[in-house]
Amino acid sequence: MRVTVAIPTHPPRLRSGLLDRALRSVWAQTVTPAAVSVAVDLDRAGAWATRARALEAVCTEWTAFLDSDDELLPQHLWELGTCAADTGADYVYSWPRTVGGTNPHEHWFGVPWRNAEPHDTTITVLVRTELARAVGFSGPHGGEDLRFTLGCVAAGARIVHLPKRTWIWHHHAANTSGRPDRWGAGDVHTSRLAELS
Repeated sequence: MRVTVAIPTHPPRLRSGLLDRALRSVWAQTVTPAAVSVAVDLDRAGAWATRARALEAVCTEWTAFLDSDDELLPQHLWELGTCAADTGADYVYSWPRTVGGTNPHEHWFGVPWRNAEPHDTTITVLVRTELARAVGFSGPHGGEDLRFTLGCVAAGARIVHLPKRTWIWHHHAANTSGRPDRWGAGDVHTSRLAELS
C-alpha cells in the first residue's frame, strides 16, 4: 500500500518547531510513506483550504492526514494500512493519546462505526485518495473534520474504526477541536452533536 501523508500548516507552526515534530513522527514510521505533502497557509485561508491544497499534490492511492501540531506513533501507518487491507475499508480511523487537554469524543473509543449513526471524529485518518478528493474540504473555520467524515458517509464509504491509540493529539493555547469550552454556539461540532444526541 502506497501512502502519502498530507499535512496542512501555517507560519507560526513553522517557527515554533511543531511542523518539525510532526515530520519527525512521519519519518519514524515502521512503514515509510511513499511521500509527504505539506501545504503552508500563507494567505490565512484556514485549515480546510490548506488541507485541500496538501491533498491536491497526493499521487498515491491512499492519503493519511496529520495536523502539523500532532504526531503519529511509529506503528500508525502500518496499523491503519493493515486494517484497511483486512477489512476492505475506504476510510480507517484509530484513536489518539491526548496531551494537554481532554478528548471530548473519548466515549466513542472502541465503538464500531455505523454510517447510519455517524459521530464526530478527527481528521487523522487513512482514506482512499479518490474518495477524499471526491468529498473535498469546505469552510468556514471549525468542523471541517466532521463535514469531511459526513461527506464520506454520504458517498457510501466503508468506514472502519481501529480501536488502537496510534497517534498523539496535542492541545495548546490555539487549539479548539478538542476544547469544547472554546466552541461557539453556532459551531458545527456543537450543532451537529446536538442533532446526534
